Amino acid sequence: MHVFDFRIYYEDTDHSGLVYHANYLKYFERAREHVLGADELVRLYREDGLGFVVYKAELVYKEGARFGDVLQVRTRVVVESDYRAIFFQSVWKPDGAKPMVEGQIQLVCVNRDNKLVRLPKGVSALHSGAPSC
Repeated sequence: MHVFDFRIYYEDTDHSGLVYHANYLKYFERAREHVLGADELVRLYREDGLGFVVYKAELVYKEGARFGDVLQVRTRVVVESDYRAIFFQSVWKPDGAKPMVEGQIQLVCVNRDNKLVRLPKGVSALHSGAPSC
């Protein structure tokens, strides 16, 4: 499991003082970038012409986060096929007993022509088995 720590900023919240729901997609995206490695993502794009796109995203909101909270995105990767990886991601308080938000983000890889291609070998190596996080 990969753990990405982050802080909730004022700009992340809405008028109710809670994190705006769509921002969790951004937190998950940042965590995936750390899982995959920013340098490797740049290399894949520049040298191989490959990039990742979201095929499907499902989120379940259980508890809202607030301005100033320090949280974690916990990520597990399951490679479902040669073409799709599922990122099981959840937001936690570091000492929390249960996740605040749970997400299942499915990624596929495309070339410069936006044609579906096999996942790079490095992604398949991330496969961590059990989907719970």
